[in-house]
Amino acid sequence: MNGWRFSKYIPDGDEGSPFQRLLKVLQEILLHTAGDVSEALSWLTELDRQYGLTTPEYGMADFIQELIDKGYLKTSDGSGSGMVPSAKMELDIRKNALEDIFQDLKRAKAGGHNTRFFGKGDERLPETRPYQYGDGMDQIAAAESLRNAQIRFGIDDFRLTQEDLEVHETVYQAQTSTVLMIDISHSMILYGEDRITPAKKVALALAELITTRYPKDTLDIIVFGNDAWRVEIKDLPYLQVGPYHTNTVAGLELAMEILRKRRNPNKQIFMITDGKPTCIKKGKSYYKNSFGLDRMIIRRTMHLAAAAKKLNIPITTFMIASDPLLVRFVEQFTMANAGKAFYAGLDNLGAFLFRDYKENKGRRS
Repeated sequence: MNGWRFSKYIPDGDEGSPFQRLLKVLQEILLHTAGDVSEALSWLTELDRQYGLTTPEYGMADFIQELIDKGYLKTSDGSGSGMVPSAKMELDIRKNALEDIFQDLKRAKAGGHNTRFFGKGDERLPETRPYQYGDGMDQIAAAESLRNAQIRFGIDDFRLTQEDLEVHETVYQAQTSTVLMIDISHSMILYGEDRITPAKKVALALAELITTRYPKDTLDIIVFGNDAWRVEIKDLPYLQVGPYHTNTVAGLELAMEILRKRRNPNKQIFMITDGKPTCIKKGKSYYKNSFGLDRMIIRRTMHLAAAAKKLNIPITTFMIASDPLLVRFVEQFTMANAGKAFYAGLDNLGAFLFRDYKENKGRRS
């Protein structure tokens, strides 16, 4: 009789080990130090001194050596002077971010995100139906078709006709192009509140999600301060806030330029910010105004929100501050774009963003 045989669960010998516990803490610290290994290890050493993270049998020197031996750290220039995170460390950080922020995805089926539309598509379903003219040969359900022929003609006079053929039903998988905008203006660390680290963690998790579970989707990440520019996924842990104003216009212009080049019909922009727009570029110079809602700056920003709406590009804004002027701007901006806005705290930013990503993937244009 077919069935399952269950045995006692024996965890991996490395699971819950001193190395794994310290690695988890170090990876979190690396996000705060923008990938500075020396500074992160200094923080970890201080935490060890205060809270006793290591033991006499396994100290910080053992941990550092194991990091090197297992390929989590590498020398910055090959000469042995200075350590930097390896590609293995960067991948591990992304995986941990996905697990920490988006717990509900652990039970999700891997692969594309199905829509509710049946018909010619790229995801085969177990359900079958009679063959129709135009169905591809790769859709034919061989076992079901042969069974039908055997029932109709028997073994001695076996024949396979068009009436016997069945094909697998398929479902269309929506593809989405996403641009994630991250504010790196000075306000992201103003008044001693770290807002950039949660933003980076969300970006890392979203990048890991798309590259592993929605491989047909695209994700472009841009940062914006006085200007806007693209960053690679591998650069996310090392993002730093600069002495910048908030040029939301530059970020939106770059995001829309990227999405215009994407051919699939589903496009969206996520914008994580904690401040109202305070800067635009006029020619080769910058026009800046940090006081109130500047009419010129706001007008340019609203124009882009409306332009994105015409292109069917919804913009979802995640506001991680409670400044009344920012709230007022976000409300006007969202109305102009017919998008969405979440007034998220630092703790639930990731859950909000990911819920909206999954919902938007269900659209079909």
